[in-house]
Amino acid sequence: MEDSPASNFLQNIVSEDLASGRVTEVVTRFPPEPNGYLHIGHAKSISVNFGLAEANGGRCHLRFDDTNPEKESQEYIDAIQADIRWLGYTWDGEVRYASAYFQQLYDWAVYLVEQGNAYICDLSPEEAREYRGTLTESGRNSPHRDRSVEENLDLLARMKAGEFDEGARVLRAKIDMSAPNMNLRDPILYRIRKVSHHQTGTDWEMYPTYDFAHGQEDAIEGITHSICTLEFEDHRPLYDWFLEHLPVTGRPRQYEFGRLNPSYTITSKRKLKQLVDDGVVGGWDDPRMPTVAGMRRRGYTPAAIRKFCDMIGTTRGDGVVDVAMLEFAIREDLNENAVRGMCVLNPLKVVLTDYPQDKLEELSVAAHPNRDDLGSRVLPFTRELFIDADDFRAEANKKFKRLVLGKRVRLRNAYVIEADEVIVDDVGNITAVHAHTIPGTLGENPSDGIKPKGVIQWVSASHGKRAEVRLYDRLFNHQAPDKGDNTFMDCINPDSLHVVHAAWIEPSLAVAVAEQGFQFEREGYFVADRYDHSPDKPVFNRTIGLRDTWNNV
Repeated sequence: MEDSPASNFLQNIVSEDLASGRVTEVVTRFPPEPNGYLHIGHAKSISVNFGLAEANGGRCHLRFDDTNPEKESQEYIDAIQADIRWLGYTWDGEVRYASAYFQQLYDWAVYLVEQGNAYICDLSPEEAREYRGTLTESGRNSPHRDRSVEENLDLLARMKAGEFDEGARVLRAKIDMSAPNMNLRDPILYRIRKVSHHQTGTDWEMYPTYDFAHGQEDAIEGITHSICTLEFEDHRPLYDWFLEHLPVTGRPRQYEFGRLNPSYTITSKRKLKQLVDDGVVGGWDDPRMPTVAGMRRRGYTPAAIRKFCDMIGTTRGDGVVDVAMLEFAIREDLNENAVRGMCVLNPLKVVLTDYPQDKLEELSVAAHPNRDDLGSRVLPFTRELFIDADDFRAEANKKFKRLVLGKRVRLRNAYVIEADEVIVDDVGNITAVHAHTIPGTLGENPSDGIKPKGVIQWVSASHGKRAEVRLYDRLFNHQAPDKGDNTFMDCINPDSLHVVHAAWIEPSLAVAVAEQGFQFEREGYFVADRYDHSPDKPVFNRTIGLRDTWNNV
């Protein structure tokens, strides 16, 4: 790829390591747990890990840290791979799994026991918490900490054989129960889990913890720079302790950067799963979700997401980023690249009484005002049209720059028209407007010097297509939906989705391919739905409005 991450503290570290000869090749990894879909925070981590490798001629591994099979599934594995490819990145070699190293990890657990650096503990979870102490109080040694090596090896083998119930025993490292860093207070290395694993089936009835597996996986794969988010900073001494006490080759180093915390957003996979499970959204790829799959279905582009990640930079800070920055990146990208089209969301019929009933003009207009390479599109112009009902008033003041009885307006890319009469139903609702065209105004101003007051979009009533348009907005109406007295469920935006079932679009839009983005002129940016759109039943999702309407909220 041509783009590369801007200079930052991680790039400075990599440059120094290459210059000093500490490493001869940069090898990073992106290690998601397959217990949910990737979200915008993961997109930032992907851009950091893959970006550092690409910028320095190195390699980046995709490794699933699948040590917690109860919450993991093949669905998530497949979705994560699809998201990474869509973002435009390619991992080195085959997909890797922590589970592929289970035997080696177990052998290293045996080694720690043999060296007197690990033991089997029988404390219950409640007792273990009590013995662990607090941030201001040292922990106490487990009563099982001084078991003999022989007894520990016997119990460990029996754990592996499935002899004990879940929760009955764990394997713990023997480090320091008085350590100020609580991660060093004899952390758990293995726990009994009698569940089938999506990769290894029923081969194992005990599984390593992430803390034990992480550094050793990095060492096995020859990772040079293990990049984590800032919450893992306190885990780094434990990462290093395992590497120092095991016969591993290679010494990866862990570095931390500030995670991405956008406003108006939650990025907890547990809470995102709750939104799905409770039916608040339609699924992990609902266009309101901050997941990569959701953003894709909403019409966000990989280029815009990557641009956003570059805009916010990579720092040691862990603050909140205004989600408006992401929306700016999306608007900027779509403004430059999205084909234009016309859509009427609230149709009102206009009958041009002077225009012949059987006449059809096919108007050729630019697909994009500044992109000749995108070609042109054809607009069928006929006697009966649809305009947006909000673009007409029987009476209005001078500030209303649209169609008014007795006044003129230009139909975008077409004629100037003047409204003559309204047709109403029995209860006084306007059902149609009769108007006439001003001769000689196709691409020209009226010869009588009376210029139109504005420009409005339109669609041929006979040649346009009916469409479903889903108007998406932010899922949360609070900039910090999970802070303070409210829970994130209290901050759901009731107006995050409004479905228009009878919009009218110009015919060229109906044949759009899935995931093709457009600017519906004067309405916003939209995308043909990834799954539901078809020429027979066009379905479009609003990606974002033409301008930010939240800046004063």
